[in-house]
Formats: sequence, C-alpha cells, structure tokens
Amino acid sequence: MQGKLLVVDDIATNRIILKVLLNDACYEVIQADSGAAAIELARAEKPDLILLDLMMIDMDGVEVCEILKADPQTAAIPIIVVTAARDVSEKVRALEGGADEFLSKPLDEVTLLARVRNLLRASDTDKELALRDTTRRALGADHELNNDTPPGKISLIASSREEALKWKNRLTGLVQSELRVMTRAEALGVARPEDVPDLFIIAADMGHPGSGLRLLSDLRARGASRNSAVIIAVPEGARDSAAMALDLGANDLVTLPFEPREMALRIATQLNRKYQADRLRNSVKDGLRMAMTDPLTGLFNRRYALPHLDHILERSRSTGRSCAVMMLDLDRFKTINDRHGHATGDVVLHEVAQLLTRNLRPIDLVARIGGEEFLIALPEADLELAETAAERLRCAINDHLILLPGGKGSLTISASIGLALSEAVQDTSDVLLHRADKALYNAKSDGRNKVIIAASTAA
Repeated sequence: MQGKLLVVDDIATNRIILKVLLNDACYEVIQADSGAAAIELARAEKPDLILLDLMMIDMDGVEVCEILKADPQTAAIPIIVVTAARDVSEKVRALEGGADEFLSKPLDEVTLLARVRNLLRASDTDKELALRDTTRRALGADHELNNDTPPGKISLIASSREEALKWKNRLTGLVQSELRVMTRAEALGVARPEDVPDLFIIAADMGHPGSGLRLLSDLRARGASRNSAVIIAVPEGARDSAAMALDLGANDLVTLPFEPREMALRIATQLNRKYQADRLRNSVKDGLRMAMTDPLTGLFNRRYALPHLDHILERSRSTGRSCAVMMLDLDRFKTINDRHGHATGDVVLHEVAQLLTRNLRPIDLVARIGGEEFLIALPEADLELAETAAERLRCAINDHLILLPGGKGSLTISASIGLALSEAVQDTSDVLLHRADKALYNAKSDGRNKVIIAASTAA
C-alpha cells in the first residue's frame, strides 16, 4: 500500500465510492462517519492524508480541520476538504481553517489522485523536519528554531505581460512578498541564488497550450530553481493539465480567474512549505558538517578521517599506486597552553590548520584527531612526493610567526612528523597509522621538529 488515507463523510455511499477509488490506486482506507469520530481516529491511527467532507451533521468540516491542525499529534497530516458547495467563500474559509486543498463534488478521479500524490510528497518534508527537530533536541540543542516565514520573492508569469500585471494588482496588499512580472526567458535566465524567486505562479497555457507546463519542467530541471515553489494557474475544467502539472512537480494549483484571497492563502502556504524545506536542507548540511568537522579548526575530525582513510587505501589497492600517511604533532604545545592560556592555544591550532590546508593538494585529507595531533593522508603519492610534502609542512609551521591575542606579542612553534607509505595490498589503515605513529614517536625522541620516515618504508 502507498499510504493510509482517512475518509470522513456522514453519508455511507460517499465513503464507499471514495474507498473503492482509493483502494484501486493501492491506498489503504480507513473511514469515519462524523467529525468527532474523525478526530478520534486521526489521533489514534495517524493517517497519511485525510479526505474530509465539509458539511456533516455533528460538526462543520472546517471546525474539524481547525482542531486537527491545532493538535501537534495531527497538525502535519494533509487535509483535503470535499464538498458539493462551489461558493468561493467556502473555499477561502476551508483554506483559512488549515485545509491543504478544497475539491468540489462530483470528484474527478484523475485530479483527485494527482492531488493526493502531490500532498503525500509534500508531507514527507514535514515529517522529516519533525524527525530532525526531535533528534536535535535529543542531542541537547536547546535553542528554538525559527518557524516564522520571512517575506519572499514571487514571480508572476501569465499569458501576457498585461495579464501578469493584472495578477500583480489583484494581489498587492494581500501578500507581503515582492511581486515581480517575468517572462519565460527571464525566469530561465536567473542564475544567482539570491535572485531566484521563492515562488513562481505560472499560467498553464502561456499563450500556447501546455507552454506553462513545459516551463515548469524546465525550472525543475535547473539547479537554481529546482527548489522554488510553483503554483500553476489552470483554466476551469482543465483536468488533464491540472493532473499533469501536479505530477510534473507543481506544488499547488489555482483555477483561473483566481479569487485574490484564495490565491493569497495558497501563496502563504507554499512560501511556508518552501521555507521549511530550505530549513530542512540546511539542517542536513549543517548536521553533516558538524558531524564531520572539528569546530575549532574547521578540519575534518577523527570520526570522518578514519573511514575516509579506508576509502583512500581501497582506491590505492585498485589503482596499484601507493598512498602516504603522516601523523603530525605540535612540539611542546602544553607549554604554550600553560604559559599563555588556552585562548592562545586555540589560535595556534587554528593557524596551524590553515597552514596545513594551504600547503597541501585539494585531494589530500587533513584532520585534527587529537588535542594537538593531526592526520594527513596523501592519495596517489610516492615516497619522494610524500617526503617533500612533509618537509614543506614542517618548514611552514616552523617559519610562521603567530600573533598572540590582544596584541600581547608573538610566538613560534614547531612540529614533528611521522611518515608511512602504503607498501602492500594487505596494508590496512590500522597498520599504516601504527607505522606513522611509531615514526612520529621517533621524531619526538630524536629532538623534535623533524620528519621521520617509518623504518620499513625507508629500508
């Protein structure tokens, strides 16, 4: 089954018709015959989507919608309000109550199923965001994430510039975001991330049948606009265009000529969803960055470096080319901390990290794996290249003048380096690290500020 749907209607025949239609589309269907039963069932079963009749004997459908959207247990469940009423004010009232969509009876099967698929896809973002927020709190993050939706940039693309200007005039004052009239060429020509609209409102037929849907496909294919929200404006009764738009990736639909209040509500919903989706993507990037990097130096940490070293060795085996590993330790670093304080020690670590990064290739791995200990891995490196790189790092650190915080003078520091080269197909990262670590110990014992090559490699 593709998902669990709750059908709410006080007329049994209506429920049965919907159940058969949805079962044929491979959805699991549960039913409620009243508003009160719907609320109870939604809380107990947590359906993926609710189809809710507007007019029932015990409760108004909008009232049910408001209760469900106010409950944290059910707030993220998408709701389609279904009714025989075609009054625009009823549609606006349902959307204001938190409904995600409003469909009029008799229901068109193609449009209904396309809208169900669309809303289920959108709800995945909400669920993932909620899961990540739960994880964030479990890991001890105590700051609240901002749920307010900032004003966005909205692009209006109609059948003509004159028509788009009419749209803009009808929406001015109802939305706080910037409204911009654009052509197809202008929409596809936006390249800078800061210029990309947060939301495109596009006529399905921009002077030619299907031209708006082709623009939708083009926008979804471009990296710059792939994550923008899109509302497609379709003519009354254009069911095929409506269904195709949703399956091509439109976030929402509106029927032309649109009612300004309805459009404003749909805009607010889509901007909020887009903002939340952006927040989710950023949280993923931030989470990966935090999991992989050392916050003080910005270098990779041990958690990332050791598995990555395994991958470097695997590639080395497959290509037959050796790789090198260095263990680098700052000399007498504890003395700096004791004499100048930990703030100065942090400055030293940060500057050394910068020196290492600047003096190595982009493909090389640089990680801080201990207090003043660094791991460097050089893929596809022979002994000559590796030894030259190690000496370059040692000299760069030794010759660098580090300014103390608060203008309290300067200091220099040196580093000892143990170098090991992969020699055999069976070499593991543990073996290579052990040899590099032993060479580092020898460099320390031999007076520090030296590069020592692991004995087996030098032999």
